[in-house]
Formats: sequence, C-alpha cells, structure tokens
Amino acid sequence: MTNRRKILQGITALSSLSLTGCGWKLGDVRANAKSSSQRDQISLYTWAQYTDKQLLKTFSAQTGMKVLADTYDSNDVMLAKFQAGGGGTYSIMYPSDYMVQKMVEKDLLAEINRDRLIGLDNLLPRFQNPSYDPNNRYSIPFNWGTTGLLYNSEIIKNAPEDWDYLWQNQTQLHKRMTLLNDVREVMGATLRMLGYSYNSKDENQIKQAYEKLKVLKPAIAAFDTDAWQNQILAGDLVLAMCYSADAIRVSKENPHLKYVIPRSGSSLWTDTIIIPKTAPNLDGAYAWINFILQPEVAAQVSQRLSVATPNRSGFEQLPKQIQNNTNLFPPESIVEKCERITPLGKFEDIYEQYWTKLTSG
Repeated sequence: MTNRRKILQGITALSSLSLTGCGWKLGDVRANAKSSSQRDQISLYTWAQYTDKQLLKTFSAQTGMKVLADTYDSNDVMLAKFQAGGGGTYSIMYPSDYMVQKMVEKDLLAEINRDRLIGLDNLLPRFQNPSYDPNNRYSIPFNWGTTGLLYNSEIIKNAPEDWDYLWQNQTQLHKRMTLLNDVREVMGATLRMLGYSYNSKDENQIKQAYEKLKVLKPAIAAFDTDAWQNQILAGDLVLAMCYSADAIRVSKENPHLKYVIPRSGSSLWTDTIIIPKTAPNLDGAYAWINFILQPEVAAQVSQRLSVATPNRSGFEQLPKQIQNNTNLFPPESIVEKCERITPLGKFEDIYEQYWTKLTSG
C-alpha cells in the first residue's frame, strides 16, 4: 500500500480553471492569509505525483502565496522524517487513511476547524464520517481507490472473478503473475478469500492465509508494486495484483488489459490532507484545503490521476464516460464488500513474521 502511487503521472495544466462562481473566490482568502506571520509562503509534504507545477502556480496566483513542495514515496518515509524533526516546516501533508490513525495516536495532527472550511458538504456521505477519522476531525479526503487484478484479456479468455482464480489457474499463470509487495494487501486479500477480515487479529487465520500463499508462491513471478506495469505492457506478464489508479492508467496504453475488483471483496484506500500540529502557516493550510475542495479542482484531479474523487460536486462535473467507469467508481454493492486496512498495533508483528517466511528463500 505504501508505494501504490509512486509511479502515477502528475496532473496536467490546471491554470485555465475558473475558480469563481462556486460561492467563493480564492482571492478572498488572500486577505485572511495575510494575518499569518508566514503569510506569503506555504510548504507541502506530499506524494511526488501531487505536485503539478501548474496547480501550484494557480494557487499562488489566486492567493499570493508561494508554494514549496517536498515529496516522499511512502507513508513510512513521511512519518519517519516528521518524527525525526523534519516535519516542522510543513503546513500540509498527505498521509493515507491508516497513517492518519497512526499520526493521531502519536498526537501529531491539528484538529480541523470545520468553520474555516468551504465546500466540506460537497463530499460524498461515506467520506463525511470515515472509519479511519470519524467526522473528518483530523483529515480531509483527497482521493480514493481499490485493489484488484489487472489481466490480459487477449490471453486470459475467462475473466477472473475472485482471488481464488489465482489458485485455480496456477499452472496457466505460472511465473506470469505478480502480487503486490505489501504484507497487509496480500495477506488481506487471501484472508478475504478465506472468508475472514483484511484486519484479522486471529493468528490461526493468518497462518491459514500463509499456508495458501505458500502453495501459490512457486507460480508467482515476483512480489512487486511498480515494475509489473512495464512487464504486463510488454507481454511478459498476463496478470497483476495492483491498485485501481495504476490499472486504469496502464489499461489506457493497452485496452486489452482489464481491471477487476474481486467479488468477495478487496481493500479500499483513501489519501488525505492533514494539518500537522507544528504547521507554521495555518491560514495558508486552510486556503490550500479550500482550494482542493473546489469542484473544478476535484474533477481535474480525478481525470488526470485516474483516481476517484470523494467530492460529489466534482464527480458531477466529470464526463459521463468517467462517471460510468465502474473500475474508477465501483457500484455500492462492490464497495460494501471492501474493507479499509487499519493499524493493528503490535499484532502487525505476526503478519510480518509470516510475510518474512513467505517472501524469503
């Protein structure tokens, strides 16, 4: 999970966006932001693909604030730097859902002042009270997606419907499939296939998942989160476990590549925006969040990054073709079967022990 967006492409130019006529103007924020001691600058710590220069320039032109952005390629890297004292310069950060929980537990996040937000009611209902952060007390959802299987329909004629397809077709898929290099995703999918929760804290269930994966391992080409994309485009692979955003982007290059969300359920992830307690420019932070909450911006982010926007008004501005893309916006019947991966405290050591046994040697 932590590296899922590492190779996504950046958002293209957004400077032509019209940001008025939505009940507010970013220019109105400028006056408020000038009350800050560091009103002329805001620093972000974010995923590399979220730092499109034109997006930053648009915000700067509307608010008068210069935007500085540093990037990371995993939640763990972000947290480690922050805890080591390197996060004090940032007013905005982009942790994933489960990392929000960890950061709240470590008392690193400022509570969101909802009175300073404009457009929060634009969010879809399921994102207004998410399980990882009830009532969005510490975070604002930025985008979301699922985990599933991407396969080459020219070679695989019978579409995979569930995770058990991998075991049932192990001979056909031998050394031509990859699983994510992520313990919670791979163990979670196997647990789900067995009828258990992605977030099981029953060691006997974890062992059952391990035993199933041990049977499958000889057929797996690699546990990989990134390199599979070029390999499946080259024809070296016929199937890959992957994140929806990556799958949709890759399938644009080869329409024979099809994405499927397993019917027994999968993982559901959300990237968020938070304000650290050490934020040097609170006014700038709220200006940035209000900028991102605008429907036009939300729609453009969804189109360019191939991720599902949690912004209802932004969704309504998307072309019908994108709105009806069930890989991007799966039906409620599928979403209901999906689970968010949640922190499990010290029990995560059990997952790691079995994962090390599986992947070593």
